[in-house]
Order: sequence, then structure tokens, then C-alpha cells
Amino acid sequence: MKLFLILINLYFLIFGSAAWAQTTKRVVDIPTRPGVMQRILLAGPAHPKAAVILFAGGHGGLQISSNGSLQWGEDNFPVRTREMFAAHGLLTAVIDAPSDRQSPPYLGAFRQTPKHVADVKAVIAWLKQQSKVPVWLVGTSAGTQSAAFIATQLPPAAGGPDGLVLTSTVLRVAKGRPVPNMNLKKIGIPVLVVHHRQDGCENTPYAEIPSLMAGLSASPRKELLTFDGGQSRQNPCSALTYHGFFGIERDVVTKIAQWITAR
Repeated sequence: MKLFLILINLYFLIFGSAAWAQTTKRVVDIPTRPGVMQRILLAGPAHPKAAVILFAGGHGGLQISSNGSLQWGEDNFPVRTREMFAAHGLLTAVIDAPSDRQSPPYLGAFRQTPKHVADVKAVIAWLKQQSKVPVWLVGTSAGTQSAAFIATQLPPAAGGPDGLVLTSTVLRVAKGRPVPNMNLKKIGIPVLVVHHRQDGCENTPYAEIPSLMAGLSASPRKELLTFDGGQSRQNPCSALTYHGFFGIERDVVTKIAQWITAR
């Protein structure tokens, strides 16, 4: 796994676009609720086309240090591909659990709460103030429960996102609420759904995608992108599998970035 990540980073150091050559990286702490800070790992070109807030799956507790290193989640799909997104001219903000959730269960039982909404709203506002570009939410697996819920609670006029990307969406769970059971008709922004046809994770079965697409009835622009191929080296719900688009990351990120920046 570490070798894979090293090779990915080396590839972009050697073959990255001109935009990536101008990329800046930094850790930012944004005040949200009283006494709470929301940390993000920021990277992107000086003049981005759009900004994306990247939500990892799992428990979401990346534990981003002040120097930008992560204690967990480096192999998670949107985390390990953040430089690919940046290379397409997107300002990327990898979001951690907030300062009052820096121990287990991190974002567990927190993703669909008003406090989480408030934290992300502050990040959206900060990104818009800094970059003056549209801000999209991009979630994978359990991260889709964050991204989708926030989109149901915050329309753009109330400080919400300008678009939504759901990858390997949680379609059923033993506990909690899967994305199709949310009040999706309240989402009035563009929505891109990205899924692997061979996703073997029990909570993200491709066969149940139609229920998700049907629920997005108010979206002015929606599309399903289905992918095949790649590799699967771990248990079906892990990152380096079909569930995490392992082996086809470049193609997946390219198509997501093109969809976000399409006019």
C-alpha cells in the first residue's frame, strides 16, 4: 500500500500538469462552533476552477497534523487522489473530524447532525471567501452520508454547496440512515453519482443505485457514472478495492473533474 502511494505521488511530481506545478499546500484551522475548530488539508492552484471538500469514508478521523501528515485514511479514495483533483485545477480541501471529535468514534454517529452541518458550512464560507469559485462536496462511502445530508440541509442561498458528488454511496446500513432514505428531494443542486459495477461492499451494492437516482428528483442536473475494471486487494469495503476504484483512479478523477467544471 505504501509503495502504491509513493508511486502515485512520484507520477504527479514527474508528469503533473502545469497547474499542479503552481499548487500550494497548507493546513488551515477554521473556527466553527464555540470553542471548536475544523481542520482541513488544502491544496490547489493559485487560480482554481472550483473548490472541492473531500470527505473520507470510514470513521473519518484523519487526525491531520500541523505539517499535513495524516494518522489515518491516507489510502481512502478522495484522500489518496487529492493531488489528482488539484492537477485538474480544483482547490481541494480534505476535511478532518472537528477538534471536539478527535477521538473514537470520530465522525461515527455525527455525520447527520446539526453540528456537522455547522462545521462544514463554515468551511464552505471560508473557501468561497478565499477562492471566489463554486464549492462542491465530494464524499466516498460513509463520506456520502456527510455530503448528502449537508446538501439536504443547506441550499446554496443558505451557505450550502454548489454541487455534490457521491462516490461508492452508502445505499443500505444495519444502523443509521443510508443516503436513499434521506430527504433527497431537498437537494436542488447538480449531483454526480459515481459507482463501480463490481463494488462488493455490503452497504454499497450497485443494484440499489436506481433508488438513489430516483430520489434526486429536484436536482437540475444529475448523472450516474458507472465504472468497471481495476483491482481488488482487500476485503470488499476497504479502500484498495473496486469500492475504492483501485487501479482506475486517474480515469475516475478525470471524469469527476470534467463534470464539475463543465459549463
